[in-house]
Amino acid sequence: MDLRQCIRDVPDFPKAGIIFKDITTLLKDKDAFRHVIDTLADHYKGKEIDQIVAIESRGFIFGTALAYVLGTGFVPVRKPNKLPAEKQRLEYALEYGTDCIEIHADALKPGQTALIIDDLLATGGTAAAAAALVEKLGARVLGLGFMIELTFLNGRSRLNGYDVHSLIQY
Repeated sequence: MDLRQCIRDVPDFPKAGIIFKDITTLLKDKDAFRHVIDTLADHYKGKEIDQIVAIESRGFIFGTALAYVLGTGFVPVRKPNKLPAEKQRLEYALEYGTDCIEIHADALKPGQTALIIDDLLATGGTAAAAAALVEKLGARVLGLGFMIELTFLNGRSRLNGYDVHSLIQY
C-alpha cells in the first residue's frame, strides 16, 4: 500500500513556506490506518517492550493502537501542565526558542524498556527530549518509531545511538 497517497499536503500551514503533511486523510481510511499499525507492529514484534511512550498529540493515535496490538502499557508524554501527578520535565531548544515536555515521574520503572512513538520525525528535538525523559526515569529506549520522516530536516542525526524506524520518508 502506498501510504503517501493517503496523506494530504497543505501548503502554507501553519505558516507561509511550510507544506504540512496532514495525516487526517490517512486516519479516516480504515485500510491505511490498519496498515500503519500492522506494519509498525510487525517491525517491533518479538522485542521486549514494556511500555509504548507516545508524544502528544498525534503520537497518541499510533501509540495507543500499537500498545494494544503489542500487548504493552502506554505512557503519554505531554505538553506542560497537562499531567495531574508528580512529573519530570525537560525543556529543549528549537530553531527559534524553546519548548517543553513532561512525563509522570512514576510512568516507567528503572530497567524497563520503552518504545517511543510519534507520527512524524522532523528536526528530532522533541523525540530526543522524550528519549532523555525516558532515560531520566531509569528506563531504556528500545527505539523510536514514526509514520513519517522528513529526511531533509535531518532529525535522525539528533537521535544518534538509537534505533530509528520510519514508514514513509520525504
